Amino acid sequence: MPGANWRHPLGPNSSISGKGNYPVVHIAYEDAEAYAKWAGKRLPSEAEWEFAARGGLSGKPYVWGDEFRPKGKWMANTFEGHFPDKNTGDDGYPGIAPVAQFPANGYGLYDMAGNVWQWTSDWYRPDYYPQLADAGGVARNPQGPNASFDPSEPGHAKKVHRGGSFLCTDQYCSRYMVGTRGKGDIDTGTNHLGFRCVMGISQSEN
Repeated sequence: MPGANWRHPLGPNSSISGKGNYPVVHIAYEDAEAYAKWAGKRLPSEAEWEFAARGGLSGKPYVWGDEFRPKGKWMANTFEGHFPDKNTGDDGYPGIAPVAQFPANGYGLYDMAGNVWQWTSDWYRPDYYPQLADAGGVARNPQGPNASFDPSEPGHAKKVHRGGSFLCTDQYCSRYMVGTRGKGDIDTGTNHLGFRCVMGISQSEN
């Protein structure tokens, strides 16, 4: 919608008044990076993000375990209904939800699946992890490729998105599954893409 931005997420006549506990959206990578630096933090690498998202679980398809809805309980804000024309909101939210409406993972982190995508600091290359595997051994805290390359859009500088969003569904995009990834041009934000910051030593000091 013309005029939509982080202050007016649904268009010029909308505002963020009363939305202090919602994820910020319509944030390009460069803006997220600038905010993190201003706050004395940084954006997570893709490997850091996944380690945090798994919450101590290994080899599970979801942040919370093996089943999408354990004992019938909704665990994340995703798309229900017929994609893309009707989101029934069976999980309680047909659009963005306030933070922490679903259970935390094993590390006490909320919304590591669904709700809004999250920027990571890694450049996007679809062949990066296969290359690491071909090199042999287990990569410890991989730092990501040195440059972006998307075969479907060469020349577009893209960073990795993780976590999925309220628009993800098993009919089209089940990227609320913890091992999946998205991608986006660094100068572009959307209504289902946000970010989170991390603190601690920089990657160069690891």
